[in-house]
Amino acid sequence: MNAFGKRGNVGGARPSFGVARPMKGGPAPAPSDDTESEQFPPVDKAEAPAPAPGGGGAASLSAMDKLNSRMNDDHKPEDRSEGFEASVNKIKDQVLPRLLERVDPEAAATLGKDELAEEFRPIISEVLGELKITLNRREQFALEKVLVDELLGLGPLEELLADPAVSDIMVNGPEQTFVERKGKLELAKIQFRDEEHLFQIAQRIVNQVGRRVDQTTPLADARLKDGSRVNVIIPPLSLKGTAISIRKFSDKPITIDMMRGFGSMSEKMATCLKIAGASRMNIVISGGTGSGKTTMLNALSKMIDPGERVITIEDAAELRLQQPHWLPLETRPANLEGQGAITIRDLVINALRMRPDRIILGEIRGQECFDLLAAMNTGHDGSMATLHSNSPRECLARMENMVMMGDIKIPKDAISRQIADSVDLIVQVKRLRDGSRRTTNITEVIGMEGDVIVTQELFKFEYHDETPDGKIIGDYRSMGLRPYTMEKAKQFGFDQPYLEACL
Repeated sequence: MNAFGKRGNVGGARPSFGVARPMKGGPAPAPSDDTESEQFPPVDKAEAPAPAPGGGGAASLSAMDKLNSRMNDDHKPEDRSEGFEASVNKIKDQVLPRLLERVDPEAAATLGKDELAEEFRPIISEVLGELKITLNRREQFALEKVLVDELLGLGPLEELLADPAVSDIMVNGPEQTFVERKGKLELAKIQFRDEEHLFQIAQRIVNQVGRRVDQTTPLADARLKDGSRVNVIIPPLSLKGTAISIRKFSDKPITIDMMRGFGSMSEKMATCLKIAGASRMNIVISGGTGSGKTTMLNALSKMIDPGERVITIEDAAELRLQQPHWLPLETRPANLEGQGAITIRDLVINALRMRPDRIILGEIRGQECFDLLAAMNTGHDGSMATLHSNSPRECLARMENMVMMGDIKIPKDAISRQIADSVDLIVQVKRLRDGSRRTTNITEVIGMEGDVIVTQELFKFEYHDETPDGKIIGDYRSMGLRPYTMEKAKQFGFDQPYLEACL
């Protein structure tokens, strides 16, 4: 008996991967390359979008017309029972059980996807012959891919992960998956066999990073091999079945110049942020969910001097720094007995003993805010973090609240003074309703006036109008103020370009 199949190989030839059972019918007809078989309907051609209800296209609708149209829409899900992909998946469900009878799963797991597809090819052909299913070459390749993805990859999710236009994947149970393309949500054409199939894929994701998801731990944060962020929540907490949320990250790191090219900021704002990152200013990036905080943090980290030691601390490692002296740290959840958890605060305290030049937090959520402020104020200039907030002023208030969430007994005015002394810049990012991500504010923290933290705005995005197709029109305005952080820029020789960018 060989490693891959159920029976050994006779003679000295190369061992076979698997042994197909004898075909019950006659030989299958030769597959045709130029015509689709009757199991596969022709691929649907792209159709022009139907005009919006109420007469006229979407561009001609007023705001109230759009509202009335939304109210009258029954929001029924699209029928996804037909089409090439659906037909491939139907045949996959018939072929997969017979294929697993002929293959040793442990041996299959040792092969790469290309090797596995090559070994599967003759076995799939014989199984199709048993089932009296005739496929052409295109259909066979599609079937091989979904079978390999099922055994080694993440099943139906592989197609969405390979699509560079998809930035977010949201699985709401086995029958409904949404994706985000260009900032807009749309229903994906994939489906899972059942809840058990989806749960197995969720377990495969979290097991890759040494975590677990089960009835005792129904919530899990994880990451994929490319650094994409994953959150999993299972029943009974999720009432529609297992829910998986994946935030994809670009293979190619996005820089500040690229963000400027996308229209996310102006030329002067890009110059200001480059200087702020290189001049070791303490920066907090504020924004809502999916607004681009982590992307901005990655772009700012590109400005760090290669000779500096940088330590990043995150719940699930997402940051991708290009510096040679970079040490990523990651938290650890509690074990089955509820012990052994390592929190962000534990890692921040430990990082202070590791001789860092800069400490970068993926996200501030609680009392670790105080330890980060202490690091910023005790020789770790240039530290950065992200935080969920809607404006720079709210960002400061949230930082005060998070310090008070801990067991540190400090008066509120002392906390405010600590923030004012530690933070130099707040960069506000926002995802607008047209799907675009913009840097809406760059704000300096100047100091205290009484018990209030004083700030001054250097740049601001001003909304003007909206085009008929929903695009936001606005411009980036410099406030024309002399920056208070000029002294830090001067220490690195950037005082003149920094002043010119802000005025």
